[in-house]
Amino acid sequence: MRQFFEIVVPLILPTVIYIAYFSVLRPRGSIFPEMPWIWLGGAGLLLLAVTFLALALMGGADPGEKYLPPKVVNGQIQPGHYEQTP
Repeated sequence: MRQFFEIVVPLILPTVIYIAYFSVLRPRGSIFPEMPWIWLGGAGLLLLAVTFLALALMGGADPGEKYLPPKVVNGQIQPGHYEQTP
């Protein structure tokens, strides 16, 4: 599900907005104008790049940290966490 929101949504969002915009503004009975596929694809790729850049800069742990998965200790679940590696 995360991959859908991080990859697919940024790629198709410009096209969905464009189609919605023209379906609201066009007069009834007229046809859709020619779609600018190159611009829509470029806008989708730009939005995807911005999404990846934001995830890389704002998410995750520091490079020197090690992830310890959740575990059960004395019947209690300890959540996963990051620890500094020596």
